[in-house]
Amino acid sequence: MSKSPSSPDPGARSLSVVVRSARGRSAGSQRWLARQLNDPYVAAARAQGWRSRAAFKLIELDDRFKLIRPGARVLDLGAAPGGWSQVAARRGAAKVVGVDLLAIDPLAGVVFIKGDFADPEMPARLEAALDGKADLVLSDMAPNTTGHGATDHLRIVALAELAFAFALEVLAPGGAFVAKVFQGGAERTILQRMKRSFGSVRHVKPPASRKESSEVYVVATGFRGGG
Repeated sequence: MSKSPSSPDPGARSLSVVVRSARGRSAGSQRWLARQLNDPYVAAARAQGWRSRAAFKLIELDDRFKLIRPGARVLDLGAAPGGWSQVAARRGAAKVVGVDLLAIDPLAGVVFIKGDFADPEMPARLEAALDGKADLVLSDMAPNTTGHGATDHLRIVALAELAFAFALEVLAPGGAFVAKVFQGGAERTILQRMKRSFGSVRHVKPPASRKESSEVYVVATGFRGGG
């Protein structure tokens, strides 16, 4: 996969930053801080004005699959802090609507709605904000981890299934759906259902995903309805 010109080169850094003071920090906190300080995507996101390093995951997926088309209506589920919505707006989407349980700071070209996307009234509310059906539904959501791999896998697959069910309600014909899942086997059922509803369904791990992470993304294109 070719990287976006705006993506950093993870091998380009020559020095690593060491966390020198451990005072008041747990071992896990020290590891997290060291990883953040030495992550080229974190530095690039800060330098380029992206709200999160996760923006590069969508950039790389879009470079490969051409998901964000000029004039598209894009819906971002679990949008906080707004990185994916920001990418969609910068890449030419006509309408971008993000929804999250958390309040999100305003962003030019994006409408943020605070609420639960599983609320029965939300599909109609979001379609009204988009002025029609969505051409692309995005979900970078992940539940809080428990540290138990099997449990965490089942929880994120359940969340992806909720996002998929929602996408079936709001997607326009020919639309696309992107969702985070973890590798582990339980995602096979949702993949089989997606294949009945989309012309193409693929598993992708963009370069911006950390190597040690089991996260992958399902990229489904050519929505034809059903489920």
